Amino acid sequence: MATVPLFKLFASSSPIRENTAIIGRERQKSLMLRAWILTGLFFTALPGTLLGFSNLMAIRAHHGLGTLPAAWMEGHGHAQVFGWIGSFILGIGFYSQPAHGQSVIRLPLSCYILWTSGVAMRWFANIYGWHWRALLPVSGGFELIAVILFLYAASHHKLPASTQENRVRPPMDLWMVSVLIGTAGLASAVIFNFVECVRLAFQGGLRSFPHSLDQKYLVVLGWGFVVPVVWGFSARWLPAFLAISKPKVHWFRAALCLDVAGVLFGVTGSPRLATILLAISAVTIGFALRFWERPYGLAKTQGIHPSFPAFVRLSYAWMIVAGSMSVWASFSDVHGGIWGASRHALTVGFAATMVFAIGPRILPHFAGIQGIFSKRLMLLSLLCLQTGCLLRVSSEPLAYEGLASFAWKVLPVSGMLELAGVLIFATNIALTLLIGRSAFAVSKSNQRAPASSHTVQGAGHQTR
Repeated sequence: MATVPLFKLFASSSPIRENTAIIGRERQKSLMLRAWILTGLFFTALPGTLLGFSNLMAIRAHHGLGTLPAAWMEGHGHAQVFGWIGSFILGIGFYSQPAHGQSVIRLPLSCYILWTSGVAMRWFANIYGWHWRALLPVSGGFELIAVILFLYAASHHKLPASTQENRVRPPMDLWMVSVLIGTAGLASAVIFNFVECVRLAFQGGLRSFPHSLDQKYLVVLGWGFVVPVVWGFSARWLPAFLAISKPKVHWFRAALCLDVAGVLFGVTGSPRLATILLAISAVTIGFALRFWERPYGLAKTQGIHPSFPAFVRLSYAWMIVAGSMSVWASFSDVHGGIWGASRHALTVGFAATMVFAIGPRILPHFAGIQGIFSKRLMLLSLLCLQTGCLLRVSSEPLAYEGLASFAWKVLPVSGMLELAGVLIFATNIALTLLIGRSAFAVSKSNQRAPASSHTVQGAGHQTR
């Protein structure tokens, strides 16, 4: 009987081993991403939104901030922006980076532990005040190290080996520039936070930032971090999802320049000029992304609720509202109601609506799940969020500034609706990740690696 040479056996089995290794790495990356997403959902549902609702009830009872500690407000905001949005962005960022061997899990896991611990300690110190002089700088240090690890991993994201050295590199896509600006904003925010936490630990009498410094910090968080990141991913994904043309480069570049200039003026103490520039940038990006033009085809809503395109456009309308109200606040705000409504329109109306709308479209795919758990729950969460945000943004200036007493009765209703929307969204995504059908289930007769999202650049094509 003829025998098969040993080298041929190894040669025939090597593709199977290679495909199995690829599938294993993708499964590990997906499990790591699920941990980031579930952690983000926890922070937004409990330390974030639930604490925000309790703060709102206290404000309503005193018809103003009253004796509500500023640290409680900061704990709520930190859990929402860092614990929720930050966790989602870091998780997707790590998932999009190609990795091999132990680096698939080791570096993201280290970053995950540091980031989650830092956000949790910050929330605990703000709310309970237990050893806050030690917890605040430690939490800020953990978050800073986590971002440094993320940037270190991203810096090793090399071009393909086939790229020749003498070949001129093409210019970086504008959506990537926007994401990098947002990443720089995140790095600036964590450095800002760490330095101020250290200062409070040694010199401060309260466990919260001074009001004027907090205003500058919020500009960096909102318009320096969240806004450019969302713009970048919108430019990459929305043309495919909404069947619209690619962004207008000149308009997009102008919007980024206006946003960066607005943030710089806001940090350096020129709030009126800053808000005007930011409001103009909010209008400009709408033209850049071609939201006001007629789509050339049908939006891709497979696996999600067909109302998805309307809510995406609505989120950018909320950003224009936020920019306009910030201009109003810089000239007329007395008791903080207009500023609060402006920030709410940006964080909830813009950022949260985008997450609620586009999250069910991309998160299951990135996490290796075939589809969202419930389309109806997706719609219900968006409706609750939008109704609550509309009531909150419209009633907060009237209540805080003493323009209409009935507005104080509207605030609790807005809080309950938003809390319901967040809990429904969190439940829908959590059920998707926990009991959804895995995309890595392959038959033994056809062990091929699934389409891998090695780079965020390919996400728009994979999720079509």
